[in-house]
Amino acid sequence: MAPAVEEEQALEARQTPFENIPNGSPMALLGVSKQSTKYQLLGSGNGQNHQARHIASSKSFNTYAVACALLASMNSILLGYDVGVISGAVLFIKEDLKIDEVQEEVLVSALSIVSLAGGAVAGRLADAVGRRWTMAVSACVFLVGALVMGLAPSFFILMIGRLLAGIGVGLALMVAPVYTAEVAPASSRGSLVSLPEIFINIGILLGYVSNYTFSGLPVNIAWRLMLGLGIFPALSLAVGVMFMPESPRWLVMQNRIDEARVVIMRTSSSSEEAEQRLLDIMEAAGLLNSNGEVTDLPINKRADNSGHNVWRELLWPSPAVRRMLAVASGIQFFQQATGIDATVYYSPEAFKMAGIASKSGVIAGTVAMGFTKCMFIFVAIFYLDKVGRRPLLLISTTGITLSLALLAVFFAFIENHEPLKEEGHSVGPLAVLVIIAVCFYVAFFSIGMGPICWVLTTEIFPLRLRAQAMSMGIVMNRLSSSIVSLTFLSISRAITFMGTYILFTGISLCSVIFVFLCVPETKGKSLEEVAKVFYKDEAYSSELGKSAFTNGDQEGEDKHLNVAHDMEAWAYHEEEAMMDGKGLHSSTFSMDKKNLAAKVKAIASQAGSFDLQRIPTHPI
Repeated sequence: MAPAVEEEQALEARQTPFENIPNGSPMALLGVSKQSTKYQLLGSGNGQNHQARHIASSKSFNTYAVACALLASMNSILLGYDVGVISGAVLFIKEDLKIDEVQEEVLVSALSIVSLAGGAVAGRLADAVGRRWTMAVSACVFLVGALVMGLAPSFFILMIGRLLAGIGVGLALMVAPVYTAEVAPASSRGSLVSLPEIFINIGILLGYVSNYTFSGLPVNIAWRLMLGLGIFPALSLAVGVMFMPESPRWLVMQNRIDEARVVIMRTSSSSEEAEQRLLDIMEAAGLLNSNGEVTDLPINKRADNSGHNVWRELLWPSPAVRRMLAVASGIQFFQQATGIDATVYYSPEAFKMAGIASKSGVIAGTVAMGFTKCMFIFVAIFYLDKVGRRPLLLISTTGITLSLALLAVFFAFIENHEPLKEEGHSVGPLAVLVIIAVCFYVAFFSIGMGPICWVLTTEIFPLRLRAQAMSMGIVMNRLSSSIVSLTFLSISRAITFMGTYILFTGISLCSVIFVFLCVPETKGKSLEEVAKVFYKDEAYSSELGKSAFTNGDQEGEDKHLNVAHDMEAWAYHEEEAMMDGKGLHSSTFSMDKKNLAAKVKAIASQAGSFDLQRIPTHPI
């Protein structure tokens, strides 16, 4: 048979409809193709990394996936409302409860500090009970916290309410982006995963509007109403969770394939897209054995997804996972270390420093900032999946750096012209310039660093690590926010507002360099494909191969890219040979069974004995 005819028959085999492919067939896993989905065999020609790769998929928008993402993203309103409302409420709390500056810093930063605890346990909880019920828990805990704050008779009770709200926020921050990323198709994932940042901004704006609305009431009533109204977004979320499906990827990890298939069908634009997504998830979950056959995930493996093996892999990572952690931790750190939460929390102090004297004027300035922050997030929504993550991040971090530098210059002028301030000759223009610079800052933040931070952190980790790795990212985010928020006023008193914003400018400049050097582009890739980006470096191939055979733990199973891909190629190749009744075709593949055995033997001689059946079909 001519090679051209052989390849044509192989292509026809790979285009067999999903429902007609027998269970347990390697072709079902490695050669599936559909009318609207094209595949090609990729390889270097030397027998390495041959695999059937998904090249194109449906790009249409799925309204059910959008609805699920919107409901999940409502979690983020909890954080946004608190960030916005506390900045104005603290003006009234200081007057009513007579707290000092240190107590003010503790009060404002308490939610960020305690959200560390919520974020730390969120991954384990999300893997144990599911993403959906974790969202319900976060809403209920925040609701109780908001109720306690609204009824607090003293600073001590107010702090208890802040602590409860912080736990709820920590849970919400982790689970909303993870759930959205796992429900959304690849073609719209960037836009949908950025929805939590939209709802954070909507929450901030609602907090500012609440402050402005109640600012005319008596002091002892105003701040309690401002904080107590947080029960309404929490209550709405708790009700909304009842109408949401569970994450299909979590269902697959629990071996609930039929339920996962139903969710994927509803969140995909076509049955072909749904079939491919399910196959990708099953591969990532380890439900395919070395022959490409569908197998049950053992009970102990399901437990390990939320147990010691995952944490061991995160705390003692392979080179690929180490790079994932570096990108995720770095982007989460820089999001907060450039001072966004401190600027939002303490914007009234900054505006007063610029010369705005009245409470209503200060709160009006915060409303302008909140409106700008909310509006510019839509730039990210529209362009994330068109322009890509890296370009928007580079524009965002560069713009943030310039805006912070402008703020430093304006505060330098204010602090060095006290007589002019007292005479009233320069207060108006400088106050306007400070507000404009702050608006530029939050605008650039919203088009990139704000939403893309969450998008990247949910995208880059493989399925088994995603929830708990996201928890680690949340811990870094909240830790950075806590330190900045807790020390902002003290630092600004010690080195002035000018010095503080010079410090932020330097950190922001580092973020530009970090994004340029370290952050990969993930636009248009499935979650499973994104994780492969970190494994593709040939420099790791030797170490990956050795670890696959020397370690009996999960980490060892995840470091075998080259051999696993060759095994995939051989499994599919054998299926192709079976279909046309001939032997293995070296003209189609450069790796046959004999060469594969030789390669395995060579690696085994370096790494020691191993069990071939232990090697999963795919590294992620």
